[in-house]
Amino acid sequence: MPLHIVRKDITKVSCDAIVNAANNSLLGGGGVDGAIHRAAGSQLLEECKTLGGCNTGDAKITKGYNLPARYVIHTVGPIWRGGSMGEAALLASCYNKSLQLAVQYNCETVAFPLISSGAFGYPREQALQVAVDTITDFLQAAELTVYIVIFDKQPLQEQSRATQEIARYIDRHLRTAQPKLSCKKRRAEPLENPSIDFDDLQEDTFSANCCILEESRVESFRASTKPRIRRQSLDEAPQSLLKMLDEIDDSFAVTLMKLIDAKSISDVECYKRANVSKQTWYKILNEKNYRPSKNTVLCFAIALRLTLEETKHLLATVGFALSQSSKFDIIITYFIQKGIYNVFAINETLFDFDQPTLGV
Repeated sequence: MPLHIVRKDITKVSCDAIVNAANNSLLGGGGVDGAIHRAAGSQLLEECKTLGGCNTGDAKITKGYNLPARYVIHTVGPIWRGGSMGEAALLASCYNKSLQLAVQYNCETVAFPLISSGAFGYPREQALQVAVDTITDFLQAAELTVYIVIFDKQPLQEQSRATQEIARYIDRHLRTAQPKLSCKKRRAEPLENPSIDFDDLQEDTFSANCCILEESRVESFRASTKPRIRRQSLDEAPQSLLKMLDEIDDSFAVTLMKLIDAKSISDVECYKRANVSKQTWYKILNEKNYRPSKNTVLCFAIALRLTLEETKHLLATVGFALSQSSKFDIIITYFIQKGIYNVFAINETLFDFDQPTLGV
């Protein structure tokens, strides 16, 4: 665990193995197959010639050569013939056989294209559902990080009634949260107490309510926004402060453990359902000063099927909140209010709206 959906060129993904959606000959072709052969170089084709082809639903492995991946796992997906010719079982077999090879060769990270969804004509949304279901089932018994790599900008979901409803929900709440200000007023009133967690910002991850600052200004900005409070010894602190410190709420880790016990699920079930890696889970358990990202907290809120108020409380243990001016937060709020706690269904929607997905 976990499973991520990312938008990238699979030939540029740095991981232990990438999966090639090949044809039966394994001698190269168009689409993903051709791109991988071009990026890997002629040595890949020479090794593929020794493999004797590959049956539909099966998988074979080669070196990665000029690719950033150590291995290429070649699998042959089914051609779509209407859905009644065993296509789903064959497609699931592609993922299972590829993952089995990855484990056999001690891979920890694997990247898949959306197999059969191109020239082979498998409907995109159905292909994704098979991929997510099969990979998720496999990861229940294996510790891998798996990526589904989407190259183009085409949405994963058609504009269904549900997708349109989410779009309207986002638009309604964003407009409610953002009062109209004149340009003159915006220039005259600088930000006060901006809440930016620089340690929580990662590459390709952003929140709609974050200010974008030039790198050279970050340190001066942080210094200028530090509270100017005279240092006091603990003996000088007012009694009201000492009382507040005595009554401080439980930490994120303690609150999380209590919630897991209350929901009567195992630790392993919780972090796998949260789409969180074992390494992150160990950090939460063992690092006294570990501070999770907002993404991590929300992963566990979804895994534990918390209500909106419970989610806000869990976020507050680390100083986070749900914002009505963040598209990401509004989508999370929508799913929680609807009682939909499937992290992969949520991630499909986040991906379609160009938002960071849940998973650590």
